[in-house]
Amino acid sequence: MIPIPYITFHGNCADALAEYARIFDAAPANVMTFSEAPQEMRESIPEASPQAVMHAALKIGEGWIYASDDIMGGSPEMAGCSITIDLPDVTRARAVFDALAESGQIHMEFTKTFWSEGFGTLTDRFGTRWMIGVEVPMPEQAPA
Repeated sequence: MIPIPYITFHGNCADALAEYARIFDAAPANVMTFSEAPQEMRESIPEASPQAVMHAALKIGEGWIYASDDIMGGSPEMAGCSITIDLPDVTRARAVFDALAESGQIHMEFTKTFWSEGFGTLTDRFGTRWMIGVEVPMPEQAPA
């Protein structure tokens, strides 16, 4: 099993996922808009832009981010939860951190820590909270 974060946006889901795909050198997200929903479903939901995202999936490395636009308007911005990504080296991690931080809010500057060669936290311009670090080799497990 692999847990997958599901993020809701307020009308800018497609823009956010396109930016994340660019930053992480990922393939474009698979996006399904509300205009693609069956007619009977569209009749039962509040009026939304036909281009609002009903569901999207973005593959980053071996993981996924699922997302949609919240057309019901009930989801607050992400709080109390962050997406954590560890990258192979300091240079790449720093570049990703800086790109996500552009027009966002840095909570902890990207810097060397006692547990990693680089780590920092931020909220990007779309309201998504991130924890960006450098991969740390996992210690060998002791035999049972």
